[in-house]
Parts: sequence; C-alpha cells; structure tokens
Amino acid sequence: MLKTRVALRKLHHWSAPLIVLPLGLVIATGLLLLLKKDFDWIQPATLTGQEPGMVPSQTLHQLFTIAQSIPQLELENWTDLTRVDVRTDRGVVKFVSGNHWEAQVDTHTGEVLQVAYRRSDVIESLHDGSYFAGWTKHFVFLPAALVVLFLWASGIYLFVITQRVRLGKRQRLVKKVFDN
Repeated sequence: MLKTRVALRKLHHWSAPLIVLPLGLVIATGLLLLLKKDFDWIQPATLTGQEPGMVPSQTLHQLFTIAQSIPQLELENWTDLTRVDVRTDRGVVKFVSGNHWEAQVDTHTGEVLQVAYRRSDVIESLHDGSYFAGWTKHFVFLPAALVVLFLWASGIYLFVITQRVRLGKRQRLVKKVFDN
C-alpha cells in the first residue's frame, strides 16, 4: 500500500505540469461559454421581430437574399453559411456566416434587426481544441482530459488514505493516553 501511495503521489505530481496549458484554456473558455447568454460581446442577444409566433410572411430564400446584402457576412451562396437559426417564437432568423458574423432578420418585414460579430463559436473551438487543428482535439485535449480524470481520482484516493492514516495515529495516541 505504501508503494502504491508513493507511486500515485509521484504520478500525480509529475502529470499535472503536462496539462497546465490545455486545462487553463479549457477552464477560461468554459467560463466564457457559461456566460455567453449574459454578454452580447460573446454571443449577440436574440432580438424579437414585429410578429413573433406568427407564420413568416417572407420565404427563407427571400430572407437569405436580404442577408446577402449585408457586407459583413460576405455571403455569395448558401454554402458560405455555418448556421441558419429560425426562431419562429421570436419572429427572427439568424444567419451566421463562416467569418463568424451574424445577422438577425425579421421573418415578417424582412428588416435587418442586428448585425454583430459572434465570438461564441470561436471560443467553443478553442474550448475543444479544434481551433488549432483537427488532430489537437484528439491528441492534445483528449489526453489532457484523461490526465485530469486521473488527477481527480488519484487525488481522492490520496486524500482518503491520508485521512485514514491520521485517524489511525489519533486512535493509537488516544489509546496510549488512556492505557497509561
């Protein structure tokens, strides 16, 4: 048991520096993603059109044509989009382009309600490691996550063993005092 504890402590000690950068990035971006609905800087708030909940009077193609006229989106065709988010309950369609710009268009009037940069997608790609290259997700961030899981489990084991040893020492000390 002592050898296991010493080996775990050494592994615990030396594996932590391996994950400092990926874990720090995951924690920082995770905090930002938790707050994405609270700060428009991270993800633009969803606005409401003139006729929320009503059947759109514009077709999706007409709304796309309106989105194409917005210079920031740089849209030539449908494949330039990464997301089309239809919010019928809000009466709005969000068009998100490959360059992370988002336009919200009223489904009833066709009015452009908002054009804003959407940072949440970039933050998410940093969070899972895919921002850097496809392979970093599986060969850097996944191993780092496994090391964190090991650190968590070994930390719990070391804590429990340490508490047991301390409790045993206290019990022996109390017994010694009462036996004398």
